[in-house]
Amino acid sequence: MFMVRNILFVAAAITGILVWLSFPGGGELWPLLFVALVPLLVVIRKGSGREAGLCGLVSGIVHFLLLLYWIVTVLEQYGNLHWTISALALVALALYMSIYLLIFSVLARYIFLSFPAGVVLWLLPTLWVGIDWLRGILFTGFPWMDLGYGLWEKTDLIQIADLLGHHGVTWAIVFTNSFLTILLTQKQRVTSALILASSFVLVFGSSALYSKLRITEISTIISDHNIKRMKVGIVQGNIDQSLKWSESHQKETVDRYLSLSRTLFTEKPVELLVWPETALPFYPQNNEYMRLLEEMTAEYAIALLTGAPWYEIIDRKARKVEFFNSALLLDPAGQFSGKYYKTHLVPFGEYVPLKKLLPFLAPLVEAAGDFSAGKVKEPLVWGDGRIGVLICFESVFPEISRKWVRSGANMLVNLTNDAWYGRSSAPHHSLAMSVFRAVETRRSLVRSANTGISAFIDPLGRIESSSELFQPSGFSAEVMLFEETTFWTSYGYLFGPFCLFLGVIAASVAAMLRKNT
Repeated sequence: MFMVRNILFVAAAITGILVWLSFPGGGELWPLLFVALVPLLVVIRKGSGREAGLCGLVSGIVHFLLLLYWIVTVLEQYGNLHWTISALALVALALYMSIYLLIFSVLARYIFLSFPAGVVLWLLPTLWVGIDWLRGILFTGFPWMDLGYGLWEKTDLIQIADLLGHHGVTWAIVFTNSFLTILLTQKQRVTSALILASSFVLVFGSSALYSKLRITEISTIISDHNIKRMKVGIVQGNIDQSLKWSESHQKETVDRYLSLSRTLFTEKPVELLVWPETALPFYPQNNEYMRLLEEMTAEYAIALLTGAPWYEIIDRKARKVEFFNSALLLDPAGQFSGKYYKTHLVPFGEYVPLKKLLPFLAPLVEAAGDFSAGKVKEPLVWGDGRIGVLICFESVFPEISRKWVRSGANMLVNLTNDAWYGRSSAPHHSLAMSVFRAVETRRSLVRSANTGISAFIDPLGRIESSSELFQPSGFSAEVMLFEETTFWTSYGYLFGPFCLFLGVIAASVAAMLRKNT
């Protein structure tokens, strides 16, 4: 029995490793996604309820330890925590993330044992996506690198995201793994085999046909010279994070951004210049270096969209002030014609949850500031562009980009500072997830990162140009201003909660059926 259980756990760990190998940083062997879950699904079906849960936990811990290793660097180097505490934090996070896989494994076993194979094939990916969606919202959410993101470079495979979001792509991946698992573990009658085969052909045939049609349709629109466009320039300053907030380096930082920006005005000048999150390491309201930025925007008649800290005086008498991680649109007249305050703050990075109850954790936010959250309102407007801004890891949350498009945005801009991650896989993960925000909304996405990876992403999710990590650079591109409202933006965003509802109902029915047998 001990030997059998060890084999089950080894199979579960193999799933965790295979999924990691399919992602950026693990090898980018994306075809593995379509077989990676098979070892885990096999042991879920074969083992007891307890074994299924433990195998899900093992698979998750192995995967998330490999996927999120960069947490240690962030906490140790920038959170000033001892490496042992940082390592424990990584283990705790991996354990938390794995609990969702444990829940899936236990419920999936009931589904395996209670329903015909043709029904199981549809229910397993539904349950998986529902639990993914729950992980993306619970406790502010951490939907880091769901399975579908592993296909970020295969734009011919992800166009269904404008129907069902990245969850739809994840569903198709789990569907394939479930199909293979059923074929490997269950003998099928002719009728059942035909149902399984028909389901597989239906899912992938319709997905392939839809993707082909959409790529052709949108490529035609992109090539239409009558479509409105804007020349946008990205500047990647590559400012050392350890020096970023040093007052003595403020002038040097501004000079570097100005110098890189001026290289973009040689031929056809840009209309909009984009600098990264907190590119200005000071409060702009009363800083002497703002004059240099105003002179540049006036000289070239352009607008500058830049990240910066910002404060609002709420009550002078009570000395109540709120601080924000902001995006500011500076126009040629030297006025801030648009502002956006980040809405989804990083817990323990930009604010301390339950601060009054956890005062000992406050030092974790000293380097970044204790910010208040803003709201998605009207897009920032410059020329024909109506800009929806995603600051830092807001690009991980599809709901924020959806809100921007619903409010009228015809382009998305992601301002970020990924210097925290060093030369880890995390900047590549961030870029991969940003690709899906473009496809889901059919909006061009401009990504400006302090140390990279900066990029222009078109509405098909294709990266038109990008920067190297930790290299100062400035580059520009014509950005298409797309106006279409996708099905995902209007209705498809409900696919995740629908899957959770249906998956839980199915698992509950399965559990009752097993209890009555």
